[in-house]
Amino acid sequence: MEVMYQSTRSTGKKVTASQAILKGLADDGGLFVPDAIPQLDVSLDEIAKMNYQETAYQVMKQFFTDFTQEELEKCIERAYDAKFDTKEIAPLVEKDGVYYLELFHGATIAFKDMALSILPHLLTTSAKKNHITNQIVILTATSGDTGKAALAGFADVEGTSIIVFYPKNGVSAIQERQMVTQKGANTKVVGITGNFDDAQSGVKAMFNNKELAKAMNAKGYQFSSANSINIGRLVPQVVYYVYSYTRLLAQGVVKEGEQVNFVVPTGNFGNILAAFYAKNMGVPVGKLICASNDNKVLYDFFETGVYDKNREFILTTSPSMDILISSNLERLIYKIAGEDAKATADMMAALAKDGKYSITDAMKEQMKDFIGGWASEEKTASEIKRVYDKTGYVMDTHTAVASAVYHDYKEKTGDQTKTVIASTASPYKFATSVMTAIDNKYEGMDDFALIDELSKTSGTTIPKAVEEIRTAPVLHDTVCETADMQKTVEEILGL
Repeated sequence: MEVMYQSTRSTGKKVTASQAILKGLADDGGLFVPDAIPQLDVSLDEIAKMNYQETAYQVMKQFFTDFTQEELEKCIERAYDAKFDTKEIAPLVEKDGVYYLELFHGATIAFKDMALSILPHLLTTSAKKNHITNQIVILTATSGDTGKAALAGFADVEGTSIIVFYPKNGVSAIQERQMVTQKGANTKVVGITGNFDDAQSGVKAMFNNKELAKAMNAKGYQFSSANSINIGRLVPQVVYYVYSYTRLLAQGVVKEGEQVNFVVPTGNFGNILAAFYAKNMGVPVGKLICASNDNKVLYDFFETGVYDKNREFILTTSPSMDILISSNLERLIYKIAGEDAKATADMMAALAKDGKYSITDAMKEQMKDFIGGWASEEKTASEIKRVYDKTGYVMDTHTAVASAVYHDYKEKTGDQTKTVIASTASPYKFATSVMTAIDNKYEGMDDFALIDELSKTSGTTIPKAVEEIRTAPVLHDTVCETADMQKTVEEILGL
């Protein structure tokens, strides 16, 4: 059965998977969603015998129905190869009675690699399928990890170029260095003098600017997105939830049909939405625990049914979650509103105008799979130390937010369901925060000296992604005001 895609904001024309991947954002500013979430057509027991690449094919073929088997298998094979430093691609590590799903073994040591390793191949295949001759310009806002993963994925990919905007003072030193040292003739990195929400809003405004689209088309360009607003980025994330469940099945940790909980550190809501899609495909998921840092707009939403971004924006040690506008939540809103595009559009208009919207009690009832939790900076640091002291396992700040939220939840509810925590970044990406949490004697040390200490402390090898930026020259030093983002893009493209 062919799965078609429609906008969350209108009941207009449906598009194929490849068209949705190419466009990134719908013409009305909405996000593309499948007209029905497809079911897996092989049993979880069968998938338990498959490797990551084979599992990826079983999941993606259900969503990307206009790709041939050969096209999809080629995209998967190119994505999940030796650039990952482990054969399993996404290993599950059991520590302290919980399973950490390590999603940071790719080229840029963050979970974004899981999807951004395949997105360039899905995009270029989609362009061929749809006879696109324009150069595809990937326009992306990042809160730290998407940027580097997208840059690495698209660097020197024929027929594409990529422009990444990031908050100049809102990412970790390692995250920034990873981006500004990026090679590739088709890559551009721009710091903005605002926060991630400003960057994301500026990018969305350019996507929705019809005049800009016209000017670009005249010069042979068109936009697409590498953010999780692109369905080609979201679907590959569904894979690792299916995979982690079937690993537990293969190891005899759970019996087929037995539920597991997933805990996901969440900013833009894409990663936990992927877990929700996995549940809808047939994975036995109990609770989806949404873990926030001090920017707890999602926690408050799950508690009250009111989404309100009118609050102080807090810079934390888990910067990839420093977000007050969770773009992907729109896809969930559309689903729980009974796929009512007008109601969704009205709520998004209220968010744009007043910075908030409310959902009905009936909609709230549809979200009972979700539990919100949050961890303060202090709690996050003490969780890194607690787990290290108890087990010797070192986790990054985002994973620590999720771990702290999970242990609070378990204490409060007594829920003994087996649980998987999405471990979204390598501790090497946040070495300063991680090492000073373990012992304050590390305070004030240079980033790379701390990386060496982290290697000794954790007994792990320094990832290649970190070693190669130690001496790499800075290749991107452009900074602009938020208001000048479009002007900057026009200059880069020579419009």
